[in-house]
Amino acid sequence: MAPESTTLLDRLRPSSPAPAPMDWPTLADAFEVACLVRCTPPPATDTRRLGSETYRGGTAEFNGEHAAHRMRQLLGRLGVPVEHELATGGLRRRYELHRLWVPREHRPAYGALLESGWWQGRRELLGGPVPGASRTRRMWRSRLAAAAWRAALLAGGRHVRRHCLGVRLADRDLAAVLVRGAALLEVPATLRPGAGCFLVSVANGPHRMRIVDSAALPSVAAC
Repeated sequence: MAPESTTLLDRLRPSSPAPAPMDWPTLADAFEVACLVRCTPPPATDTRRLGSETYRGGTAEFNGEHAAHRMRQLLGRLGVPVEHELATGGLRRRYELHRLWVPREHRPAYGALLESGWWQGRRELLGGPVPGASRTRRMWRSRLAAAAWRAALLAGGRHVRRHCLGVRLADRDLAAVLVRGAALLEVPATLRPGAGCFLVSVANGPHRMRIVDSAALPSVAAC
């Protein structure tokens, strides 16, 4: 890991008390949804910021259908109703914007679910190895790492070069989670600060393939 990434990781501090624990399958789904949301800027009509109110608005916007469909799938498994709106625009270069929103009456439960899922998943990945951890816990920590990378590759800013695959993120916490998640998947990742973002990347070749295979991306979404 690059020296600057170590400095960034060392500055991370939880900003909220530990949430009540979830069962592993629920945690994996809630954590992945939280990562998807953290990959995106708040919608123009939403005043939330990354922090304790990140998920309270109940909305998320994606410029790719695969991220939107994945979020709908996960929320369906979690029993959270969600509406999906599609807008298109542009003249020479057409674009699509997928807006997901949770009905107002379900937003408190949705926000609490994602907040709890994020902090519990983050703690599992950033907390380091647990002495005597069970085989089940080790397996689910790897699944959480894969879920974070799946969300980032679907919804983050893709940074592809001949020598690496990376994602651009505005959220420092999520960038740190990806670096530690890659290590759990036995892949070295680098983290570099950029202009208003953080870039997390892995080398092309076996390392990139391991990340993509672990994240189980749809073939049409992988590059």
